Amino acid sequence: MRIAFVAPLVTPIREPQAGGSQALLADLAAGLTDRGHAVDVYAATGSEIPGVKVIDTGVDSDRLGGSLYRANGSASLDNRPAEAAFAAVYAAIRTLPYDVVHNHAFDAPAVRLATSLGPPVIHTLHLPPDIAVGAAIAEVRHARPAPTVATVSAWQARAWGIPTILPNGVPTDRIPWSDHAGQGLVFAGRLSPEKGAAEAIDIARAAGVPLDLYGDPYDPEYAAAVANSSRGVSGVTVHSGVPREILWGVMARAAAVLYPAKWEEPFGLAAAEAQATGTPVIAFRRGALGEVVSDGETGFLVPPGDVKGAAQAVMRIGSIRRSACRRHAETDLSLDRSLDAHERLYEQVRRRAPASHA
Repeated sequence: MRIAFVAPLVTPIREPQAGGSQALLADLAAGLTDRGHAVDVYAATGSEIPGVKVIDTGVDSDRLGGSLYRANGSASLDNRPAEAAFAAVYAAIRTLPYDVVHNHAFDAPAVRLATSLGPPVIHTLHLPPDIAVGAAIAEVRHARPAPTVATVSAWQARAWGIPTILPNGVPTDRIPWSDHAGQGLVFAGRLSPEKGAAEAIDIARAAGVPLDLYGDPYDPEYAAAVANSSRGVSGVTVHSGVPREILWGVMARAAAVLYPAKWEEPFGLAAAEAQATGTPVIAFRRGALGEVVSDGETGFLVPPGDVKGAAQAVMRIGSIRRSACRRHAETDLSLDRSLDAHERLYEQVRRRAPASHA
C-alpha cells in the first residue's frame, strides 16, 4: 500500500522529538515501512526518520511558531501561514497516486484543505477537544467522500464523540528494560505548562528524592520559570531533551517516572515508554492516563494536582513489580498493536473508496 503521512509542520520530525505525536509518527512510518508499505512522510525542513522516505515540504517550522498548540488557548489566530504551508503540501501529494493520506497535523487548515485530495483521507486527533479543529471536522463531514477521523485512546474517543480509535504505542522491541529497582525520579516531556514539569519538581521536593528533568523549551517563558525554580531545589537537575534511545536508558535506571499532567492527557506516550523500560509511573489521573497506567500494578494514579499524594506514592514505589510494567507495555501499549490497528483501518477506507482510488 502506498501511504502519505502529513506531519505536524510546527516542528521538524527528528530526534530529540518535540513531543509524543512527533515520536509516534516517526515510529508508525518506520513500522509500516518495515511491514512492506511505501510510506512518504511530508514534513518540515530538517526532518529525518531513519529508514523512511521523508519529503522536504520546504516549510520552515520557525515561521509557524504562532501555530504551536497552547493548552491555554493562546495560539495565534492568524491561520494564513499554516494555510499556505498545508496548501503546498497537499498540492505535492496530489501529484502522486496514494492509496491513503493520513494527516497527523494539529491545525484546522490541515483538516479543511485535505478535502481537495482524491485518495481516502484519515485525520488522527492527537489533542484534547479544540474549538477550531472541532469546527473544521464538522465542516468536512459534508465533503464527498468524507474523511475518516480517529482518536488515540478511549478517553479521547469519548471526549471528542468520535468512536474510531487508533491507539498509540511504543516500540517495545527497541526499548531496553531492567528488572532491578532503580534510583531517583525522572520527568520527560516538553516544557509547557500542561505537561507538569513544575509539579514534578514539587513532588520530588516533597518526597525528598532526586529528580532528573528532561525537556526542551516548547513554551520559552514557562521553561525559564522551571529552570529558575529548580535552582533552589537540592537534587533537581534540568537537562535538555535527548534522543529517545538515551532517554529510555535513563528511565530504565530510575525508581519511577513522574507524569503530573495538568491537562486531560490524550494518551501519555512517555508513561508508556517508562513502563516498557520496567519503570513504574506516578501520574495525576487525567485523561487517558488511567488507560496507560494500571493503578497499583504498574504505578500509582493520584487525584489531579495532588502533589502530596504523589510524593507519598513515591515512598510506595517498591511495591510495584517492574516485570509487570514491562508485561503491560508489551501486551497493551506496543507499537505492533498500533500498527495492526492502522493497517485494518487503511484496508477499510480503501474498500469504501470510489473505484478510481481503490
